[in-house]
Amino acid sequence: MAKVAFSLSFIGILLCLSMCSIHAQPVKSWCVSQSQTPNSKLQQVLDDVCARLDCKEILPGGSCFAPDNFMNHGSYAIDLDFRVNNVCDQSYATFTANDPSFGTCVYP
Repeated sequence: MAKVAFSLSFIGILLCLSMCSIHAQPVKSWCVSQSQTPNSKLQQVLDDVCARLDCKEILPGGSCFAPDNFMNHGSYAIDLDFRVNNVCDQSYATFTANDPSFGTCVYP
Protein backbone atom coordinates (compact mmCIF):
# COMPACT_ATOMS: atom_id res chain seq x y z
CA MET A 1 0.00 0.00 0.00
CA ALA A 2 2.85 2.35 0.79
CA LYS A 3 4.32 1.80 -2.68
CA VAL A 4 0.99 2.67 -4.31
CA ALA A 5 0.65 5.84 -2.23
CA PHE A 6 4.22 6.85 -3.07
CA SER A 7 3.64 6.18 -6.78
CA LEU A 8 0.43 8.21 -6.81
CA SER A 9 2.12 11.06 -4.95
CA PHE A 10 5.04 11.00 -7.37
CA ILE A 11 2.69 11.04 -10.38
CA GLY A 12 0.75 13.92 -8.81
CA ILE A 13 3.91 15.96 -8.32
CA LEU A 14 5.02 15.32 -11.91
CA LEU A 15 1.58 16.31 -13.19
CA CYS A 16 1.65 19.52 -11.16
CA LEU A 17 5.14 20.43 -12.39
CA SER A 18 4.20 19.81 -16.01
CA MET A 19 1.06 21.94 -15.70
CA CYS A 20 2.98 24.77 -14.05
CA SER A 21 5.61 24.78 -16.77
CA ILE A 22 2.98 24.78 -19.53
CA HIS A 23 1.37 27.94 -18.15
CA ALA A 24 4.58 29.79 -17.38
CA GLN A 25 5.05 32.87 -19.54
CA PRO A 26 8.45 33.16 -21.18
CA VAL A 27 10.37 36.27 -20.24
CA LYS A 28 11.12 38.33 -23.33
CA SER A 29 14.29 40.36 -23.42
CA TRP A 30 15.80 42.90 -25.76
CA CYS A 31 19.43 43.77 -26.43
CA VAL A 32 19.99 47.54 -26.57
CA SER A 33 22.79 50.11 -26.45
CA GLN A 34 24.47 50.78 -23.14
CA SER A 35 23.94 54.41 -22.15
CA GLN A 36 27.70 55.11 -22.01
CA THR A 37 28.50 53.67 -25.46
CA PRO A 38 30.24 56.38 -27.53
CA ASN A 39 28.53 57.57 -30.71
CA SER A 40 31.59 56.49 -32.70
CA LYS A 41 31.10 52.88 -31.54
CA LEU A 42 27.38 53.02 -32.26
CA GLN A 43 28.15 54.27 -35.78
CA GLN A 44 30.43 51.26 -36.28
CA VAL A 45 27.68 48.96 -35.04
CA LEU A 46 25.13 50.61 -37.34
CA ASP A 47 27.46 50.28 -40.33
CA ASP A 48 28.11 46.61 -39.57
CA VAL A 49 24.57 45.52 -38.74
CA CYS A 50 22.88 47.50 -41.51
CA ALA A 51 25.32 46.12 -44.09
CA ARG A 52 24.06 42.63 -43.19
CA LEU A 53 20.44 43.18 -42.16
CA ASP A 54 17.47 45.31 -43.25
CA CYS A 55 17.55 48.52 -41.19
CA LYS A 56 14.74 50.27 -43.09
CA GLU A 57 12.88 51.08 -39.86
CA ILE A 58 15.66 53.46 -38.73
CA LEU A 59 16.08 55.15 -42.12
CA PRO A 60 14.22 58.40 -42.98
CA GLY A 61 10.53 57.57 -43.26
CA GLY A 62 10.91 54.42 -41.15
CA SER A 63 8.78 53.88 -38.06
CA CYS A 64 11.85 54.12 -35.78
CA PHE A 65 13.72 56.96 -37.51
CA ALA A 66 12.65 59.61 -34.98
CA PRO A 67 14.28 60.57 -32.78
CA ASP A 68 17.26 60.64 -35.10
CA ASN A 69 20.12 59.85 -32.73
CA PHE A 70 22.81 57.22 -32.29
CA MET A 71 21.36 55.76 -29.10
CA ASN A 72 17.93 54.99 -30.56
CA HIS A 73 19.16 53.86 -33.97
CA GLY A 74 21.95 51.83 -32.38
CA SER A 75 19.56 50.14 -29.97
CA TYR A 76 17.23 49.15 -32.78
CA ALA A 77 20.09 47.75 -34.89
CA ILE A 78 21.64 45.94 -31.91
CA ASP A 79 18.31 44.32 -31.06
CA LEU A 80 17.72 43.39 -34.70
CA ASP A 81 21.11 41.65 -34.75
CA PHE A 82 20.20 39.91 -31.49
CA ARG A 83 16.90 38.65 -32.96
CA VAL A 84 18.47 37.37 -36.17
CA ASN A 85 21.87 36.14 -34.97
CA ASN A 86 21.38 35.74 -31.20
CA VAL A 87 24.30 38.12 -30.58
CA CYS A 88 24.37 40.71 -27.79
CA ASP A 89 27.91 42.07 -27.44
CA GLN A 90 28.02 43.28 -23.86
CA SER A 91 31.01 45.51 -24.52
CA TYR A 92 28.51 48.05 -25.94
CA ALA A 93 25.08 46.47 -25.39
CA THR A 94 22.97 45.22 -22.51
CA PHE A 95 19.89 43.10 -21.97
CA THR A 96 16.64 44.63 -20.77
CA ALA A 97 13.27 43.13 -19.87
CA ASN A 98 11.61 46.49 -20.59
CA ASP A 99 10.25 46.71 -24.13
CA PRO A 100 12.11 49.62 -25.79
CA SER A 101 9.30 50.13 -28.33
CA PHE A 102 7.72 53.58 -28.37
CA GLY A 103 5.02 55.30 -30.42
CA THR A 104 4.98 53.71 -33.87
CA CYS A 105 8.43 52.18 -33.34
CA VAL A 106 7.96 48.53 -32.47
CA TYR A 107 11.03 46.47 -31.68
CA PRO A 108 10.93 42.90 -32.97
